[in-house]
Amino acid sequence: MFDWATLPKDLLNLISKSLESSFDLLQFRSVCSSWRSSAEPKPPLPTHHLPILPDNGTSLFPDSAVGFRLSQRSILLVKPHKPPINESDLFGWLVKIEEEDLNAPPRKVTLLDPMSEARRSLPERFPRSLDMSNLEIRELGREFKLHYFNTVGDIVNSLYLEKAVVRYLDSCSKFVLLTIHVSGKLAVFTSWDRAWTVINDMPSPYDDVIVFKGRFFGVDNNGRTVVVDFADLKLELVASPVYGGDKKFLIESCGKMLMVDMYLSMEEVDGDPGFGEEVFEHHAVFMNERTVKFKVFKFVEREKSWVEVKDLGGKMLFLGDDCNFTASASDLLPSCGGSSVFFNGNVFNEDNLEAMQDRDLGVFDFRSGKIELVHKLPEYAKLFWPPPPWITSHEVSGNT
Repeated sequence: MFDWATLPKDLLNLISKSLESSFDLLQFRSVCSSWRSSAEPKPPLPTHHLPILPDNGTSLFPDSAVGFRLSQRSILLVKPHKPPINESDLFGWLVKIEEEDLNAPPRKVTLLDPMSEARRSLPERFPRSLDMSNLEIRELGREFKLHYFNTVGDIVNSLYLEKAVVRYLDSCSKFVLLTIHVSGKLAVFTSWDRAWTVINDMPSPYDDVIVFKGRFFGVDNNGRTVVVDFADLKLELVASPVYGGDKKFLIESCGKMLMVDMYLSMEEVDGDPGFGEEVFEHHAVFMNERTVKFKVFKFVEREKSWVEVKDLGGKMLFLGDDCNFTASASDLLPSCGGSSVFFNGNVFNEDNLEAMQDRDLGVFDFRSGKIELVHKLPEYAKLFWPPPPWITSHEVSGNT
């Protein structure tokens, strides 16, 4: 059997430099002392301060805010290295973390819901430190958040709500950020100019942005897709519109770019929406929006088009508030066949047909076309919360 510890140090160093995820590098360096000494740890991401994005005089930002602070989160798939004793515990756990400094021991992180901004209260049995050698950790996606800060540098308890994507260039100090302006147009920030540019091109408001194969893409409400050239701040049309749905999402899966089209239904519902008479003087009838179906399309660049996908091939798609990501059902939940779309939205509640729907986590079965609330499906709910038994048991806990 080959002794992997004897690989040449220059080869190990070259391999380590190709690992973009700090978690992949962390596990690479945990293999043995030879691999650890051959791979330099990634430097922590610097704290970036950005000027406030021009808001066209609409005053949507907090009065005390003078700028943005950029932070990065990672969406992780966590699994035990050794199969658990109970087969029912054979599933992955999805969690989002906000890093403080991965290179300053102990490595401190904040746990978040992978699909939203919600912070979780840890169960009593959750270990305060984890032995990484007992766990397989894979980064499924990254999200970037713009936090408002005030004149003394404190974070204002508010976030810029639109999705942001970042591409780092020569180093972590030189980067380009793409987001959606409050007007619905695309907005670009370049770190070397320390300036925002709102691109004046808007046949329809933009729904989503993504970095795919090193390029910035944006898709508008009609499915019209552009590439953003941040050097000259121009847009190039790369796919014609796809009409039909109400909200578009861009997501990368197996080296391909997909567009997920969410269909919404607006319905009149009789009754009291629960806001009180001081808000609605007449509230016998109000509108209720709910998610009814999804379609998925694959980007074909040479044809400048989106082609509908009929089979997700065992993939599970996740449409989060600030990051879209995919996972293989065989990795995440072997008992499930995949071909599903998880999303935050208003979901039809068959237990109370007249109730106004609250925003909740739903799942769309791509094969049957049925939508369910995740918390009503234990097999799916356990992927999110609470942490699985092999995390909260002492068998996998230890010191980092």
